[in-house]
Amino acid sequence: MAEEPIPEPGSGPISSASDGGRSIEECQSMIQRSLRTPMVKFLREHLEKSGCVLGDKFIKAVHCNKQISGGYVRGEGIMVCSNHMNIQDEVNQVVIHELIHAYDDCRAGNLDWANCAHHACSEIRAGHLSGDCHYKRELLRGYMKLRGHEQDCVRRRVMKSVIANPYCSEAAAKDAMEAVWDVCYNDTQPFDRAP
Repeated sequence: MAEEPIPEPGSGPISSASDGGRSIEECQSMIQRSLRTPMVKFLREHLEKSGCVLGDKFIKAVHCNKQISGGYVRGEGIMVCSNHMNIQDEVNQVVIHELIHAYDDCRAGNLDWANCAHHACSEIRAGHLSGDCHYKRELLRGYMKLRGHEQDCVRRRVMKSVIANPYCSEAAAKDAMEAVWDVCYNDTQPFDRAP
């Protein structure tokens, strides 16, 4: 059996925080506030219904050397990069995005993060369902397209994440994303529809 690669934290959204960010302790407090939000409660409840119990240390604040917001690693949990977080909304978004990855990992059973199509599918779902690509967030990032902004944003962010996977070249990432787009974009579980 091949050893599963353990990526560094950071499959998640690219950080928009300015230099400095928060201390690990401040970020841990922000994570605790995030756990009380309706979306995070909903996702945690559905993870548990799927048979994946999240311990108290499943979501933790860490210092990250890469310019990333956080990441999910099977068997380790979710890391939120404290030094790239400034406000509560950023922490909430990272936690939601990464909980969707954890949900995908839990429900799939055979999800292979080294497989570009599997990784792309989870990134499509996380980008689409987490609110990462909400119009106001895109505006704050400097993207001002009126029509089709959400799908463009999801595609752009999927490519950034999957290209960072050491098993996926840019061409493989693009091919994988296109191959799974329709199925994964329209898969809104555990939600009835995209929030």
